[in-house]
Parts: sequence; structure tokens; C-alpha cells
Amino acid sequence: MNKVKLLLAHLAKLDGSGNKSFVQNSATKTFELVKDRSVFYCDEFAVRFSYSSSGSFSNTVLSLSKLQKFDQIPFLVILITATENRVYLANTTFLAKISHSSQTLTTYNIKGSFNGSDILKTYEGIDNSRDNIEALFAFHQEFSFNENLVRLVEATNNIVPSGSKFQVNELNEKVIRDSVQRASAFNLSRNFRTLENELNDRVKKYANEILIASHIENVNIRGRLIEYLITEEDDDLKASLVSEIKEEYSRLPKFSTANRLGDHTRSFDNVHTETDVKTKIVILNSNPKAYNIDKFLEFMSIDGSVFLFYFIGIDAKSIVNTLLISVFQTNLLKGTVQLMHWSGRNSRGVTQFMGNVIDDLLLDPKQDIDRKLANEFLTSLIKR
Repeated sequence: MNKVKLLLAHLAKLDGSGNKSFVQNSATKTFELVKDRSVFYCDEFAVRFSYSSSGSFSNTVLSLSKLQKFDQIPFLVILITATENRVYLANTTFLAKISHSSQTLTTYNIKGSFNGSDILKTYEGIDNSRDNIEALFAFHQEFSFNENLVRLVEATNNIVPSGSKFQVNELNEKVIRDSVQRASAFNLSRNFRTLENELNDRVKKYANEILIASHIENVNIRGRLIEYLITEEDDDLKASLVSEIKEEYSRLPKFSTANRLGDHTRSFDNVHTETDVKTKIVILNSNPKAYNIDKFLEFMSIDGSVFLFYFIGIDAKSIVNTLLISVFQTNLLKGTVQLMHWSGRNSRGVTQFMGNVIDDLLLDPKQDIDRKLANEFLTSLIKR
């Protein structure tokens, strides 16, 4: 994000020029940007320049298919006005819908363009402005283009998505609410320590490979690879992954991770646990994706279910710490964001963690559960 910060500072110095050509030429020359039709880009960001004499922003920005090409790096829309150069992050996570010529948009047919009015001006209470670009991009990095595409198709064309909301009734709601007590009891049990030790042993076994994998820039590949090393049992494929990761990332053999609530399943007598493995690069500003709310409620409606997270904190040189923690731990719960614009007619949406909360917990682990807070949180999920 270093070049992004420099660009934002450069644009601030040009505030008040009110001249699109001047701002565009100055930025493209200073940062040696490559032109791709209406988009200018470098290795760290892509930009689209626009102008508004009134400050309003409703004109067409870019086609969705073109945005797909740049969606893995910050895509900035720079709106030049008479008084300032406004900057909006316009990656797919920050689009409400697709507006222009989008009638045939499907997950298999990427059509249409978005307007300036389709860009979310606030995201989970954070202004989409040049002061918050780095913080906002940390949210976007956890979602793939395809995940956002499914949401945009539904929002744009009122297409009924596959699947349905998990139906909470009087009987299963009691089991869901009892999950708070189950989590508290499991935290104090010998089985918690057994599970923690098992996961820690797997991290120690593949510590060198995990550190190498942590340098992969692609968030999804990095997370899935580390998750696979820790949770899967295919020793032959693991050996192949370990061999190739030391050579070249692009040569990695194909591997897949299950699309379940958690990555690691472990049963203890009458307790059934699901643990989701998350890597946190503590020197980076990142907000890990948490869970699908409907999958979460469905699992919690099972007698004996306990859901946990296993965080692996990594810095530039080492594994800082590991942490097995309940989904209801107080600080973690306070740092859980319910992404409202992901909610659809057939889904309650997803959640995401504030990365700074995880950083703090890795440095100072806590296992406390505030039952009142946890029940209030469950109520908010059920009512979505």
C-alpha cells in the first residue's frame, strides 16, 4: 500500500485545481501508470479519473468485466471537483449493484457497468474516502470476485439465489441459545486442552512451510494452503505441497478445502466441535472473514455443538503465537462485524473480524465469555 499512500498524498496536494486533465496527467506521470483504455494502473493500484462540476457522482465508471481484471488490487475512483479530489475505493466489495446494461448479468455472464452512485459511500460505518482506503481494502481482501459477483447478481436483477435462510423455530432456538453455555463449559474442560494441543502440534510440524506460505500475496491461496497443512490428512498431497512451496508458488499442485463452517472437526463424547483455522499476519492491516451466518446458526442448532477459531499469528520472521478461542469470547464478539449489504432474501449474510482485535488477543489471550452479550449477539443474527 506504499504507492497508494503516496498517490493519496499527491492528490491532496492537487486539491482545488478542478481540472481533470491536469490531475490525471500529473498522477500518471508521477507514478508511471500504464493506460488500459479508461483505467490507469501499476503493480499496486488501478485508478479511474472522473469529473463533476457540481460534486454529484452518477455517471458511468467502468464495466464489471473490466473491474474483474483489477479487483485483486485497490481500484480507486478519483472524482475531481472544484474544491477537492475525492477518492473512492470501488472494488466489488464496495458496489451496491450494477446499473448500466446489466439485464443479462448472471454469475456465468459478466455484463454491465457501474455508476458512481453504485459505489458505497460508507461501509460498516467507515466513510469511503481517501483517509480510509487502507482500512477498507483490508475488508475487501477477504472476499473473492466470485463471492461478490453472486451478491451483485441478486442485488441487480432480483434473481433468487440458491439456498435458503436457516429456519429458526422454538425448539432449535433453545439449542442455539444453549450453545453459549456449551462453549463456556468446553473452555474449562480437558477436551479443550486436548484440541488445542493437537492443533499446536500440527503447526509445529509444518512451521517452516507455514512461514514460507505466509509470504504469498494472494490472501485466499495463502489462507487455504496453511489451513490445508494443518487440518487435512492427505499426507501424499501435503508432501507434494511442502516440496513445491519451497520452489515456486505457481507450481503448487491442485488442492481443495471443504466449504464447511469449520476446517477441523473433532468429537468428544457428547460434544461435537468445528474449528475454523485463520492466519493473521500481524504486520498487515487485515480483517479476516469469519463465517456464513446461516451455516453458523444451523450448526449451533445441533445438540452438543461447539464452534471455535484457531488463529495463527505470524510476523515477518516467525509464528508469534497460536490461539484456540470460542466464537463467543467477549473481545472477539465485540470485534465481529455483521456485513449488512451481504444480506439477501435467501441469506442472513456473513460476518468479518476486525483484525486489530485478533492482534490484541494473540498478544494477550483471553477466554472469557459474557453470556448476556453472547445472547444479544445471537438475537441479532436470528432476526436478520
